Amino acid sequence: MGLLDEQRAYYQARAGEYDEWWYRQGRYALQPDEERRWFADVASAEQALDAFAPAGDVLEYACGTGLWTRRLARHATSVLAVDASPAVITLNQARNLGAHVRYHQADIFAWTPPPAAYDVVFFSYWLSHVPADLFAAFWAQVASALRPGGRVFLIDSHHTAELPGHVQQRTLNEAASSGWSSASGSPPTCPPPWRRSAGA
Repeated sequence: MGLLDEQRAYYQARAGEYDEWWYRQGRYALQPDEERRWFADVASAEQALDAFAPAGDVLEYACGTGLWTRRLARHATSVLAVDASPAVITLNQARNLGAHVRYHQADIFAWTPPPAAYDVVFFSYWLSHVPADLFAAFWAQVASALRPGGRVFLIDSHHTAELPGHVQQRTLNEAASSGWSSASGSPPTCPPPWRRSAGA
């Protein structure tokens, strides 16, 4: 099974427990100091997104269970939430975020978004999943989806050291080894003309 197939299988299997990880429940619980830092970081990211104000037509890559879709829906005229996993889309849809939020199940690397159709492209905890050999093509896809003057907002983890082989092994609640690999480590530099803003 290839890297991208492993990623898709992992998130399909993990759909029902993803929010447990986000809210640090059960086996994902942290020590009190770590938990405070985690939720402070989450609050900071939420405030930054609200200040960014993702208005207009928004494309969300790797929408997951809707933790960020719900915030995009407060600002946007429309949201197209895309994910490869039918299970996470089902959980996202259950949030009933409004008729202006639509869903599309697709392999992001094989999918072509409508050209110049979006004012904002958003993704969280996704860029670290993009393999290095697809990085430039992914950013080209983002650029093609944006209208003139369009904007990008992204959130991701920062690893101070590269993971061995750029692989991160994870397990599900059932304790079965997932075999999932990420492309995380020190991410490739965003290609011109993209620039990262401080704190992004």
